[in-house]
Amino acid sequence: MKILHIGNEKNVEHYTAKTPFTESAEVVNLPIGLTDAAYAQLAPDAEVIIVDAVTEISEELIKRLPSLRMIHSEGVAFNQIDLEAAGARGIYVCNCAGMNAKAVAEQTILLMLGVIKNVVSGDQAVRDGRQMDVKMGYMGGGSLKELSDCTVGLIGFGAIARAVADMLQSFGVTVYYTKRHRLSPEEEARYQVQYLSMDELLKTCDMLSLHVPVTGETAGMCSREFFAKCRKGSYFINTSRGELVDDEALREALENGTIAMAGLDTLDHEPVQKDHPMLSWPEKTLAKLLFSPHIGGITGSSFQRGYAMIWEDIEKLSSGETPGHIVNQRELDQR
Repeated sequence: MKILHIGNEKNVEHYTAKTPFTESAEVVNLPIGLTDAAYAQLAPDAEVIIVDAVTEISEELIKRLPSLRMIHSEGVAFNQIDLEAAGARGIYVCNCAGMNAKAVAEQTILLMLGVIKNVVSGDQAVRDGRQMDVKMGYMGGGSLKELSDCTVGLIGFGAIARAVADMLQSFGVTVYYTKRHRLSPEEEARYQVQYLSMDELLKTCDMLSLHVPVTGETAGMCSREFFAKCRKGSYFINTSRGELVDDEALREALENGTIAMAGLDTLDHEPVQKDHPMLSWPEKTLAKLLFSPHIGGITGSSFQRGYAMIWEDIEKLSSGETPGHIVNQRELDQR
């Protein structure tokens, strides 16, 4: 089996379990950022592409690889892969759904706690010798919250949101969710969640957490209209994708007090450099943001689970079976 890997070479080396099948595969490791022509020239007979989750696989590259049979995201995201072009050729596009659910759920809880406790300003206050000023301010104002003081709204309810709901149970939090198709009563009882429409969830919940993929329908969904429906002084968490959020709309919501603080593991226009537009916002607005460097889903355990899925799907393909974790079934069915 000829495999083109586009991404960090160490990932394949470190996370691939050694089996007779994986040892027999021929893997060409190439870095992100080459041209489509270069990839095709260096791996012209590739049957499988394993690709970093946020790296583009274009129609042009798909056309240049006549033996290509499957494209597998190295993570959960697949929005940079041309699903239609792959489907038209009968090429499977797969992802590692669920590989990082626990890890991203932990990052979500971290950010939730981080914003209600305002850990960044608290850390700085201690470093500046202002510990008592901050402490007395919280005690006098009664403004320091526990997570159980917040009603949490999960937007989307896939594997990550389910893991978040499970973790929130130990905090005694009331959890609502919204998604296209409501869960069964049994599932709602299992996760101790209550369904609300999107509009009802936005106006009801103190803490909003995004758990949806980027699609044509969801890109930019957190718009001015979205934030205008939010409860005044609520918190906003994004461990999904930065492309879901209109940054200027978020800025306005932070500045007018609709959103008290936001915890963001991911931004639009990554990788984030010093000239990222959000980093030039006024200091007063930036103080209402808690960033983490898009690390929610990249634990070692997550990658071990992901590569187990990848090689399982490649081995199925090699044996003439249908791989699992297919994300372009609709495009395949339209051939």
